[in-house]
Amino acid sequence: MRALILVDIQNDFLPGGSLAVEQGDEIITLVNSIQSKFDLVVASQDWHPENHSSFASNHKNKEVFEVIKLNGQDQVLWPNHCVQGTDGAAFSSALNTDNVAAIFRKGMHKKVDSYSAFFDNNKTQHTGLEAYLKSMQVTDVYVCGLAADYCVYFTAKDAQNLGFKTYYITDATRYISEVVYNTALLDLKQLGVTILNSADI
Repeated sequence: MRALILVDIQNDFLPGGSLAVEQGDEIITLVNSIQSKFDLVVASQDWHPENHSSFASNHKNKEVFEVIKLNGQDQVLWPNHCVQGTDGAAFSSALNTDNVAAIFRKGMHKKVDSYSAFFDNNKTQHTGLEAYLKSMQVTDVYVCGLAADYCVYFTAKDAQNLGFKTYYITDATRYISEVVYNTALLDLKQLGVTILNSADI
C-alpha cells in the first residue's frame, strides 16, 4: 500500500507568511494532481504554542536564524510561525484536503522543535504517524511539501529508518537553503531513499 505524506503546506510557509519558502506556492497544483495516485494521503501540520523555544522572540538578545543549543541539539531560531489556531498555521486554501485521511500535528511541546512528521527532534515524542501507517499496512511512503531541506527531509529520513520504502518527490517541494538542501539529498540517497520526479510515480 502506498501513502503520500503532505508535509506542512501551511500559510506561514507560503509567500506572504512569516517563514515563507520561496516559490512554495508553486507546488500546490502539482500536489493536488498526484494525490489520486495513492492509496492513502495524510498530512502533517506544524502547531506551535506562542512560547515555543524555537522562536527567536522567546530568547533575549537572539536574532532570527541564529543557532543555539536546545536540549543538547543545534536549534535554528525561527521567526514566530504556525502558532496554534492562527491563520498562519492553517493549510493553504488552495490545497485539496478532501483526500487527507488523517492530520498529524507536531511541534506542540514548547521545549523541543519537531521537523519530522514522525517524531520531535529529540526522538522522545511520537506524533502517531508511524503506528497509523503500519496499521493501514502501508509499505511505501512518498514525501512532499515544505520545506525541502528541513521538515520534508527529516520526514523522509525517519520514514526510511522506520522501515518504509521511501520516495522523495523533488518537484513537489521547495527549499529554504540550497546548500542545506543539497546536503540533505545526499544524505537521503546514502540511506537508500529514492529521489524522483512526480512524473516517475
